[in-house]
Amino acid sequence: MLSSKSLRNKVLTIDTMNPNVKNVEYAVRGPIVQRAVQIEKELREGMKKPFTEVIKANIGDAHAMGQQPITFFRQVLALCSYPELLKDNMFPEDAKSRARRILQACGGSSLGAYSASQGIDCVRQDVARYIERRDGGVPCDPDNVYLTSGASDGIVTMLKLLVCGEGASKTGVMISIPQYPLYSAALAELGAVQVNYYLNEEKCWSMDLSELERSLAEARKHCNPKVLCIINPGNPTGQVQSRQCIEDVIRFAAKEHLFLMADEVYQDNVYAEGCQFHSFKKVLFELGPQYSNTVELVSFHSTSKCYMGECGFRGGYMEVINMDPEVKAQLIKLVSVRLCPAVPGQALMDMVVNSPQPGEPSYTTFMKERTATLSLLAEKAKLTEEMLNTVPGITCNPVQGAMYSFPNISLPQKAIKEAKALGQAPDMFYCMKMLEETGICLVPGSGFGQKDGTYHFRMTILPPTDKLKLLLAKVKEFHQKFTRQYS
Repeated sequence: MLSSKSLRNKVLTIDTMNPNVKNVEYAVRGPIVQRAVQIEKELREGMKKPFTEVIKANIGDAHAMGQQPITFFRQVLALCSYPELLKDNMFPEDAKSRARRILQACGGSSLGAYSASQGIDCVRQDVARYIERRDGGVPCDPDNVYLTSGASDGIVTMLKLLVCGEGASKTGVMISIPQYPLYSAALAELGAVQVNYYLNEEKCWSMDLSELERSLAEARKHCNPKVLCIINPGNPTGQVQSRQCIEDVIRFAAKEHLFLMADEVYQDNVYAEGCQFHSFKKVLFELGPQYSNTVELVSFHSTSKCYMGECGFRGGYMEVINMDPEVKAQLIKLVSVRLCPAVPGQALMDMVVNSPQPGEPSYTTFMKERTATLSLLAEKAKLTEEMLNTVPGITCNPVQGAMYSFPNISLPQKAIKEAKALGQAPDMFYCMKMLEETGICLVPGSGFGQKDGTYHFRMTILPPTDKLKLLLAKVKEFHQKFTRQYS
């Protein structure tokens, strides 16, 4: 045991540590998930519970939930990791040619070598060509493409560049509420000012221009708002922004002189009829030179979501548009400090943007797997919305895209009072009780932000269909029991 004297002599204590870090919260892996891990341990040790397993629907971790990897991606990664396999006849020729090309671009022809800080040159070229195809020919300069360790790494890097000032001149960053907690956590760590704008739940979590104007005017009284962050398709809300909405946002950013950050990691996850993904860059260029030559935009993509679900490889990219050349030099310096993004993640990103084409041996299997994964997610999105809406006291907007639903839950006054007496947010109290009684791990809406007096939870639509049906049935049963208990 450490004596109280030796504890007092520690250089690093809770009082001497960086105070910004203490303000960081990350609900997706917060207290509820820590308790879920404990419960799993208790189950393994034979402790009796009213359930046999914990179902984690707290995080968009596709493979952990049973989604299968895309064969072609794993073949190329296997060949890159162990080039001896290039002599093996079991691998298709298009997988081998991709692997050879990537290995030739690596130092010593090895994935184990550092790459250039901005990322492997040929991968950035492939990303640029992919963006051009996606955006109907809008040009993309590989020099504006930075490979990143997942989208999160790029988002935090950009915020580091943008945040400065003290007091009323401190940088304000506008984020949607509900938001993905990476944003609030990064802003807390950097000591920036979080500026909330609310999505409209009544209109399927759409974005209102009047709300952006209100939020900006309010923020200008106490900070210097200069960044506007958009997540499209939305996390945790699953909405897909209309083209008109994106035009409005770009015009607003131009008029108010705001730097735009577009988180587009769910761009292939669009399910609802009449919904379509429009990239911010494409719309920006279609609005003409008065916008495309002036509005500063950075957009992000990742290997972790969509049909890939390869979270663990930490692959991603960002593209910067209209960045000041002097700042660009600073950005290159900043990414150089961390040497380079994970090289296997860069190789995987290349597979995503340079996937098998018609006529290549892997094309048929690749398309079959890709389509099956996305079709299944579309079915589960519909199933989740429909089943949740059968529960009195729960209302769920259509899951138009991404991988989550964010239903509104009515909580009895007695439960709200009890939660507050325990010093807990009412939806945290609700989700913790659900975990203890059913083994279902969801994240309370308070971890993402929500309008005062409203309560939600976020759940992923990723579990296998039979497990998802079981989960939704258990949520229904629990909600009805909880309502009775506290009414």
